[in-house]
Amino acid sequence: MPINECCKLDVVCCDPELSLPDTAALMRKHHIGDVIVVETRSGTRTPVGIVTDRDIVVETMALQLDATLFTAGDIMNTPLVTVKENAGFVETLRLMRTHGVRRMPVVSENGALYGMVTADDIVRLLALELSLITEAMSGQMAHERRLRK
Repeated sequence: MPINECCKLDVVCCDPELSLPDTAALMRKHHIGDVIVVETRSGTRTPVGIVTDRDIVVETMALQLDATLFTAGDIMNTPLVTVKENAGFVETLRLMRTHGVRRMPVVSENGALYGMVTADDIVRLLALELSLITEAMSGQMAHERRLRK
């Protein structure tokens, strides 16, 4: 199954110039822990970085810096690790493991933002699939018992 079948399409984004307090406000408003920083290139939103709630804490508050002096572009993680929309689960998980990330923007062939996939999304989907397999196995045994009385 390609990753574009399980990624979230409603990605919260911001420009690199957005102030850090406004970036944090976006996270609070949408109940999320990250914002994708995008630039418009050739009429498409191209992801260039990611800012997480942890980045804000570690890069400003922990250092006792004034967060109002920074923008999303100042502290975003870049270069951004992305995955193509037609990549499979295993390829996506390998990329996440290799780069030590739990969140990954999904991009189209031309690099435009398509969606977002998280390790949590993949675990949820795999748990559902395992549950369905377990039910099929149990159902097969019950079916066998009925046939072989």
